[in-house]
Amino acid sequence: MMKEEMEQLVKDYHWMMNSVKVIREGMNEVGEGMTARYGLEAAMPKANGGRPSDPIYREFNRRERRLKKVYDYERKIQLVQERIPLITEDRDIEVLHWLLEGKSLRWIGRHMQVSDRQIGRVKDAIIEKMSHMPHVPQMS
Repeated sequence: MMKEEMEQLVKDYHWMMNSVKVIREGMNEVGEGMTARYGLEAAMPKANGGRPSDPIYREFNRRERRLKKVYDYERKIQLVQERIPLITEDRDIEVLHWLLEGKSLRWIGRHMQVSDRQIGRVKDAIIEKMSHMPHVPQMS
């Protein structure tokens, strides 16, 4: 994996985790509510529907696209999580933790009482280590 890609994944990790959580909760609430009130068929497009102007069909497609996006976020999150064990030094672990929490280099530097430039160098070393792990595909 390219360093730039890994750096972007680490940078986006926090909001992707939050999005997956919120989207899953929203889908469970809507799914349970619709099933309890109207049955499973209420969530599916009707046989005579399927027209682009059909609101049920459009809503089904919107949710389907959103679900695919969740799967994409989960895949990216997993790529980062698989590489976390590569980071073994205490200082690096601390910096990585705060990066994954969405904190800025300046915030981390203040927290650790070092310059944000030093934190940037630590981050670069972390990204370097995480970028060189060969990806082992997961068996489904």
